[in-house]
Amino acid sequence: MIDLRSDTVTRPTDGMRKAIAEAEVGDDVYGEDPTVTALETEVAELFGHEAALFVPSGTMANQLALTTLLHPGAELLCDADAHIVTYEGGAAGAIGGISTRTVVGPTPGALDVDAWLAQVRLPGYPGLPTTAVAVENTNMRGGGAVLPYDDLVRLRAGVPALHCDGARIWNASVASGVTFAQYGALFDTLSVCLSKGLGAPVGSLVVSTAERIARARARRHQLGGAMRQAGILAAAGRYALEHHVDRLADDHARAARLAEALGADAPPTNLVLLTVDDPAAVVTAAAEQGVLVSLFGPRTVRMITHLDVDDEGLDQAIRVLSSVLGG
Repeated sequence: MIDLRSDTVTRPTDGMRKAIAEAEVGDDVYGEDPTVTALETEVAELFGHEAALFVPSGTMANQLALTTLLHPGAELLCDADAHIVTYEGGAAGAIGGISTRTVVGPTPGALDVDAWLAQVRLPGYPGLPTTAVAVENTNMRGGGAVLPYDDLVRLRAGVPALHCDGARIWNASVASGVTFAQYGALFDTLSVCLSKGLGAPVGSLVVSTAERIARARARRHQLGGAMRQAGILAAAGRYALEHHVDRLADDHARAARLAEALGADAPPTNLVLLTVDDPAAVVTAAAEQGVLVSLFGPRTVRMITHLDVDDEGLDQAIRVLSSVLGG
């Protein structure tokens, strides 16, 4: 099977498996796992922040970050298609007691800064003021769109606090040339994912100040996210950061080739969205011929390139999908 459903379906490479097997470990609940500590220090420094916290999933990373920025009942402003409100099971409200208000953009993934700033309710507003704003970079519902750096700078200047769901911020940096430190300077909190694009089997991190990360660590324990000899997982993340960031450019190039071959819009990163009349039929027919793609909307199929799809696999996917689409 050639699996284009997501960049989360990758399997550890031989080098990553070796790093996992040789990882030095300890009990991270006691703060004694050296590999976890090294990963947290490395990621915090990469984004120019004081501290980071290793957690099992991107959803947990986002929710821990939000609970350090917002108290129960406080308002979070975010995009109507944001992962935080669309794919995380209502956790912001259910777990954090956070009130979310969403902005509907002209197109999915677009950041209209003036429109967003007009929605921010500052202290003194005769109602619930906006405590924090969240953005997603790259933006998944926007087809892997990279939020323009200058727009993020403008947004940061006009909001009380800013969180970044940076699950694929690695892709954003590779595509835009904006460094991780430049991104980090804009945000009070970030979540970054090791299993999307970078090929680690599991794991994300929360990045922020030492004080916020200390609170997030305590909250992680409450949510059952504290792990023991987690260095075997952190080792995969460290390997991914060393070996799999620069190669994201290959995924972007393959996504561009896939889009051109199928007549889809040119993708900004590694996500290809294809408009068809009957996407469910395309998903089924492609799977029958060994290519897995995702149903993404009433007229949309999604495909994502990643490190487990090489040029030969992409060529085969193009042949199958071209046949399914009638040439």
